[in-house]
Amino acid sequence: MTKGPGAPTAAHPGRSGAAVPPQAGIWNIANMLTMLRLLLVPVFVLLLFAGGGHDPKWRAVAWASFAIAMITDLFDGEIARRKGLVTDFGKIADPIADKAIMGAALVSLSVLGDLPWWVTAVILARELGITLLRFWVIRFGVIPASRGGKLKTLTQGIAVGMYVLELTGWLATGRALLMGLAVLLTVGTGLDYVGQALRLRSEGLAKAREGR
Repeated sequence: MTKGPGAPTAAHPGRSGAAVPPQAGIWNIANMLTMLRLLLVPVFVLLLFAGGGHDPKWRAVAWASFAIAMITDLFDGEIARRKGLVTDFGKIADPIADKAIMGAALVSLSVLGDLPWWVTAVILARELGITLLRFWVIRFGVIPASRGGKLKTLTQGIAVGMYVLELTGWLATGRALLMGLAVLLTVGTGLDYVGQALRLRSEGLAKAREGR
């Protein structure tokens, strides 16, 4: 019997009316870029300390590996969202990879005496604190990445990259000023995230009390 217009479609056992898109597999281009960034962390550190840690040629190669890691950071999340490749692995691995490459660079530069330890301490304390803050309020909602946070990440990446290179003269002065701006953005956006977290938690608790 032929079904006419408007005739009900036979339901398949165990299926709902709405089609559920398949879950993206872990082996996709976005996750592979994230894993590449993780693999580049030890490679970058080894290159940075090669030749005594202050060989301009090795530092240039180390900068190239750091630049590649930063570029993958720009593309993996965007590709995952646009191509529908968001996975639980990516959600966890992406921020870990970001903090691993940046943390390795900051600590290594401080060990080599190129970057003051207080700069490294401020940036790493902020990153760890905001991560813990996100987990603290996660049951009330997600704190979205702000434009200031994205600008902070970009400024940090450029400044750290300039410190990886053996620069002299006005370029060395320029990188110090840029790192100073990165620290200000790090502290400023950190305080903004704290404010967002407190508001989010307060609103969540208020709604919970109203629902009783």
